[in-house]
Amino acid sequence: METLENKITLNLDGDTEVSVKAFIAPIEYTINNFHVEWDALANLRVAEPEKYHSTSVFQSFLPTQSVSIGECWQIQEDGVTELLQQLHPNPNLDISINASDSCGLWACLRAYNDQFADIVFRIHAEFKFEDGRFTPSQFTGHLVIDRTGEKVTFFEMYVPEGPINFDVSWNSIIDSGLCRQMELRVGTQVPVQNVEFIRDSITDAEAKRILTQRFYKSEQINWVLPEQALEIAQTQQKPIHVISIDGPLTDEAC
Repeated sequence: METLENKITLNLDGDTEVSVKAFIAPIEYTINNFHVEWDALANLRVAEPEKYHSTSVFQSFLPTQSVSIGECWQIQEDGVTELLQQLHPNPNLDISINASDSCGLWACLRAYNDQFADIVFRIHAEFKFEDGRFTPSQFTGHLVIDRTGEKVTFFEMYVPEGPINFDVSWNSIIDSGLCRQMELRVGTQVPVQNVEFIRDSITDAEAKRILTQRFYKSEQINWVLPEQALEIAQTQQKPIHVISIDGPLTDEAC
């Protein structure tokens, strides 16, 4: 359904089920060798490689009101928690208690046409172990729905690659490393890539940029390259204040 303001409403048929596949690759490395010395990390595997979920789980990713391209909304936690439990039995969505920079669950309408809608989302979560915790940099992904059939066409929720894309705490000692794949998936991406969203869309990069700004105030700064900063300082006759940072400002990888 579409309104005169180019807003659309999105719904799913909650009576159907969707097969979701889960993947976790072996930890490739950690800076302090935790992936070898800590059994919980060395033996990290998916809780359930494949599971059928009610489509109502994915309804949690949809807005409760009509939305337009580029508009964001908060995702409901219950559906996300159920999906993350397929990866590990103890997910935690309130990571602010561990001094993480940002927490939350946000989605953005990237594109739509008469049949399909593509939603980009970003989620911050962690997994609790008996003697520590595992915090991915972020979970990002797409939910593509068939608007006419009110069903899930494609879904992926994954941790982007590194070089470092998670941190861990083991007995209160912090480490970080790389996991090549931590992912939940429905369907295949190839048919979805062929869908034309000429009518109403923004790029994937633009949607992810909008979502990043929901999490980090640092993204509201007008950043420039060091060479440009030097030129500006010389033109305006102003000093440069330099701050050294040993990790990213836009995720929870360290």
